[in-house]
Amino acid sequence: MADYGHELRFGIFVPPEAARGQALLRLIRRADDSGLEVLAVQDHPYQPAFLDTWTLLSYAAAITRRLTLMPAVANLPLRPPAVLARSAASLDLLSAGRMELGLGAGAFWDAIAAMGGERRTPGQALTALREAVGVIRALWGADGRPFLDGEFYSLHGAKVGPAQAHRIGIWLGVYGPRALRLTGELADGWLGSFAYSPPDALPRLMTAIDTGAREAGRVPALIRRAYVMDPSMPVAQLTEVALAHGISEFLLPVNPEGERETQYFAAETAPAVRAAVAAARVA
Repeated sequence: MADYGHELRFGIFVPPEAARGQALLRLIRRADDSGLEVLAVQDHPYQPAFLDTWTLLSYAAAITRRLTLMPAVANLPLRPPAVLARSAASLDLLSAGRMELGLGAGAFWDAIAAMGGERRTPGQALTALREAVGVIRALWGADGRPFLDGEFYSLHGAKVGPAQAHRIGIWLGVYGPRALRLTGELADGWLGSFAYSPPDALPRLMTAIDTGAREAGRVPALIRRAYVMDPSMPVAQLTEVALAHGISEFLLPVNPEGERETQYFAAETAPAVRAAVAAARVA
């Protein structure tokens, strides 16, 4: 693995807790004011204790100026990709180009089925994810009426649009070998988590992404890598993860009342990691 030289970005990863909604909005404003760059919001539409992620991101766009906004990751079985494409493009326009789209193949199938979503096998979920990326990109494209025939998602002459304010990146939150190769083949970024992939697992995961990229004729360095870190990770370990494994976006998991942790992350941790990585790159 290697450092791909991407500019580092830092942000927060939050649960959209309805009971602490006002605290969450204060936290988001603090993150924006502190100079952090990314707001990533969990998406669990079947969770009645959570605000709807897309509604929250839309509200956050109106009360922030700098933060890139991302569902991390959008629950594909409950969010049709054609609608996601138009929703993401709309929010990108309204936020002056601050939207990125995280996609997940699905999990917690009992809860998804309880909401009327389709229960899928791992193979079906991966096929659906591939098709969803195609549908979304087609509706963001230049072809006026794309036609796609898929097992799960199709387009039959739907008009493209609205036009994005910038090229929205598609990030896949996946961990299986085939899904990681799909990330290298099709995606703009990978979004992983310490909870599912601690640092000692990253070499295997990054190798799978790079293999998928090369097999598709892509340059592995084109795929950015984001990581929901463990809050206890020191600056030295974050620096090592960036330089050894190509991670360039670090997301601090924080609850809605975590303003103090967020401020420290922005004022102390992020600058220290930036400086250490910059020094290593020069050396």
